[in-house]
Amino acid sequence: MHFIDLGAQRERISGKLDAAIAKVVREGKYILGPEVTEFEKRLADYVGVEHVIACANGTDALLMPLMAKGIGPGDAVFCPSFTFAATAEVVALAGAEPVFIDVDPDTYNINVEQLEAAIAAVRAEGRLQPKAIIPVDLFGLAANYTSLSAVAAREGLFVIEDAAQSIGGKRDNAMCGAFGDVAATSFYPAKPLGCYGDGGAMFTNDGALAEVLRSVLFHGKGETQYDNVRIGLNSRLDTIQAAILIEKLAILEDEMEARQVVAKRYANGLKDVVKVAHMPEGSRSAWAQYAIETRNRDALKAHLQANGIPSVIYYVKPLHLQVAYERYMRAPGGLPVSETLPQNILCLPMHPYLSEADQDRIIGTIREFHEKRA
Repeated sequence: MHFIDLGAQRERISGKLDAAIAKVVREGKYILGPEVTEFEKRLADYVGVEHVIACANGTDALLMPLMAKGIGPGDAVFCPSFTFAATAEVVALAGAEPVFIDVDPDTYNINVEQLEAAIAAVRAEGRLQPKAIIPVDLFGLAANYTSLSAVAAREGLFVIEDAAQSIGGKRDNAMCGAFGDVAATSFYPAKPLGCYGDGGAMFTNDGALAEVLRSVLFHGKGETQYDNVRIGLNSRLDTIQAAILIEKLAILEDEMEARQVVAKRYANGLKDVVKVAHMPEGSRSAWAQYAIETRNRDALKAHLQANGIPSVIYYVKPLHLQVAYERYMRAPGGLPVSETLPQNILCLPMHPYLSEADQDRIIGTIREFHEKRA
């Protein structure tokens, strides 16, 4: 049994993948070939934004909007602590300071009420200037952008949606990647839309911002790469990866529907023995992960492993307690949810090709474990 079964997906579209890769190799346009432009257009159509700017990885996709807006030393960027390191890492790399916010205990997304308190605290202290918010669509579920947008508008803050796990997800009929002033995603192989290496993209409806982002990702180029008008990076999506992503995007919506079936089956089979994933009304998660919570997490994980069932703890430690980030500011009142979750959370196998038989075995093994302890 696989935690994420990329092999089943590859088998489904292997012929198309082989042909797409062979075409790129044959034509020799390995950097910024036509497939990159085609993929950007198709993804923009899918997400419902005007501009998609493909790049080398999801971390760069988060960093470059900060660079484009000149966010750096003396600036504060607000982000959740219960997430992957890249969300805060890019803030520090830009020279700004992350300010850590707790997460909602049900959605695991940024706590908007505490965010407001943190903005006020930063302004009161006067050392940093609040500049941006990076909400994370954790495990594939969109953050509360209705409330976040209101806060950002009132406070004059730039919003970067971290959609690294959520392409294919929705909230209120808008696709993840379409929220905020700009969004960033990752095409790391294990993501709901992943390539066969590293890759990423940025999404925006702001044409001027899109133009700057295209400059930043190509060494800060102006008219040509030898006309450098700003400090930039080398962060282009390889043509081969774009060709692969075109084929994967073509089946993404079908895979999204399959993920909903798996998630619903988990919820129905486990909701009376563990805390199952929460799904707000009007939302569709991309289900990058399926998380449960239980007080007997470590023993359950060992029981699953003994029965040949993989599981993963996301995340073992919140960012504000990590050595690299412990010196940065935290929201008033502390981050109790982010500190408690690592003791209880466990992510189960989740992918569109998880068979009913395998899922029944996972559910049955978890139920058996809890019934023995009842």
